[in-house]
Amino acid sequence: MSDRILLTGMAFFGRHGVLPAEQTLGARFVVDVELYTDLQAAGARDDLAATVDYSAVYRRVRAVIEGPPLHLIEAVAERIAAVLLADFPQVARVVVRVHKPQAPIAGAVAVSAAVEIDRTRPANPTEGLA
Repeated sequence: MSDRILLTGMAFFGRHGVLPAEQTLGARFVVDVELYTDLQAAGARDDLAATVDYSAVYRRVRAVIEGPPLHLIEAVAERIAAVLLADFPQVARVVVRVHKPQAPIAGAVAVSAAVEIDRTRPANPTEGLA
């Protein structure tokens, strides 16, 4: 599927990180998501019900970033992908980028660390459940 919705530059304050200070002080995180879904009906009918509600996606991403702290931005990205795939059944695939603009990397003055993950809805909804 080549149709996709892109939401980029969503910025939130979160408390994710390995260092205790990161979880105490918090930091800004920037998230980009690409949602792969069929947009033909939405385009033809000009109907919100035929697409994904961008505001709802924003709220889900915000809830993860502002929610319970995780150590790794990899885990943050995984949680966002899982939430989006669970809450939006019309989305077949999601790409999530999580940027941490002020990553505490020794020796660096200003470093942005980021991860990108690409997850696809399992063909069998019970796949991966044990």
